[in-house]
Amino acid sequence: MNLVSNRHYRKKLMSQGLIYLGEEELEITIKDLSLTGILAELKADQVSSDIKEIFNALLASTVVDMYLPEMRLAGEADVVRIDIFDGHILIALNFKNVTYDVNNQLYKRKAYRKNMTDSGKILLDGSYREFNAVNVSVDGLMIKLAESIAVEVGEITVFEFERLALKGEIKVVWVENAEDGGLLIGLKYVHMENTAVKGIPRFAM
Repeated sequence: MNLVSNRHYRKKLMSQGLIYLGEEELEITIKDLSLTGILAELKADQVSSDIKEIFNALLASTVVDMYLPEMRLAGEADVVRIDIFDGHILIALNFKNVTYDVNNQLYKRKAYRKNMTDSGKILLDGSYREFNAVNVSVDGLMIKLAESIAVEVGEITVFEFERLALKGEIKVVWVENAEDGGLLIGLKYVHMENTAVKGIPRFAM
């Protein structure tokens, strides 16, 4: 009798990528890949002197950001298993909120964009407007307004985004009508009270 395993098929490969852990971008080698996740190995020269600290940080992190340029994947993954073998850290990750970039735009972007749906406020057309973030990067963010108003590309205004403790001046880079009648706006940081955007990796390889 043939038994069918519940485990998803895993393809062995040797591909490079990055994960974001403890405010650092760490290089990983992908050992194998399935429909649900990956098995990755941290590079030896990154963990040889501080392997215990990185191991403990992984134990404390339920979710990490990852970037796999050769597979055109970027987003969040759950840490489901960690092993130390012969001085190397092996990490099993399950895909959580991952984007597959069919058109290969990941290579063209200057920074990774993290999906984030928290609210903030921005001064537009003489009034502070509530917005919901769509995604955030170290260079700017994409927001959505519930209403459609007149917004000029190139306009510089002020905003606040409590989730990342961001506040300051921001520039409107592009504007687009949303399908549901709202407004999508691409914004670039101009002058920030906090110059470092903590919790968001750049992911440039």
